[in-house]
Amino acid sequence: MPTQPAAPDRDRVPQQITVLIAAAFVIAVGYGIVAPVLPQFATTFGVGVSAAGAVVSAFALARLLFAPAGGRILARIGERPTYVVGVLVVAVSSAATAFAQSYWQLLVFRGLGGIGSVMFTISAMGLIVRLAPPRMRGRVSGYYASAFLLGGVLGPVIGGLLAGLGLQAPFLIYAAALLVAVAVVHFRLRDEVLGEGRAGAAQPVLTPREAWSVGAYRAAVASNFANGWTSYGIRVALVPLLAVAVLGAGPGVAGLALAVFAAGNALALTVTGRLTDRFGRRPLVLVGLVVNGVATTALGLSGDVVTFVVLSLVAGMGSGTMNPGQQAAVADVIGPDRSGGPVLARYQMSADAGQILGPVVAGALADAAGFGWAFGVSGALMLLAALAWLPVRDTLPRTAD
Repeated sequence: MPTQPAAPDRDRVPQQITVLIAAAFVIAVGYGIVAPVLPQFATTFGVGVSAAGAVVSAFALARLLFAPAGGRILARIGERPTYVVGVLVVAVSSAATAFAQSYWQLLVFRGLGGIGSVMFTISAMGLIVRLAPPRMRGRVSGYYASAFLLGGVLGPVIGGLLAGLGLQAPFLIYAAALLVAVAVVHFRLRDEVLGEGRAGAAQPVLTPREAWSVGAYRAAVASNFANGWTSYGIRVALVPLLAVAVLGAGPGVAGLALAVFAAGNALALTVTGRLTDRFGRRPLVLVGLVVNGVATTALGLSGDVVTFVVLSLVAGMGSGTMNPGQQAAVADVIGPDRSGGPVLARYQMSADAGQILGPVVAGALADAAGFGWAFGVSGALMLLAALAWLPVRDTLPRTAD
């Protein structure tokens, strides 16, 4: 009996994207190893808690300030070279951090790492925009976010096992992990693999003004800012303080809340990427924003540990529901035949700005009026971003590629 010819696997993620996803996992594991150690390492230079926190902020601030230049670099030299240079800068920065001799050296080295970080972040987004088939952009965005999330969860666990090696060791291990990631991308994503004659530098550039004229891009920038403020800003800065100050719980409960947020995020990402490719970007973003906004508002009013943990889980699910849709919408606006470096840079800047401003403004509100107001305003930002999505026309491509 003759063998039936194999049907083309139209649902398989392109190999080039699996390379980027694997590299994202390695990078996130390394970052997770470093993140818990960094404030403690800063205090070895005789500085207080606020100065130790400034080292963390320096990384995010450098990302924000360098993003426009990073977008121009991407548009000029292409995605793969920008990715490789960015990861190498972070690797050198991490290794230098291990050998910092003063607090100010530590601050400068971490800031340089932020410059490299924004370069490889926007270039990875650019590669996904160009390589992901339109019918699976949401799913690919979900896979990529899941890789970062899983790596971020495993990193601190691995870091705990390496605690006996000293405070400098995690930074050197992170640098080594970055070198592995950059080698994989460099050798597996050569220009001929990306497509002859389609290097990012040769493509016409989509300007920020053109992108801003599209409602979906404007809405994505708004929701990304709100998500950066809430899911990446106050979640890390204020949730642990809420657990201690209001609930009278210890650090273990705060850690549990952060863990279940990540679990909810991961749970949502397993399904919402496919759903946004099937039903559209807008519906999933709206659901995620509303769920996250309501859960965040309620979180500030929670009066017991069980409610606190459950609401953290729900907020994580909301964040995981919205992210693939908004990233896929930005990819739809750019398309595979334009270089979107400056456009992606401004999209990334919105999240970084939210992540920087959120803890500061919400922290001031908590001091002045209580945690209920701090979390209420943060939840309201998510709901306002949902309003920005209401009049938007969905960008989901309706034709097969």
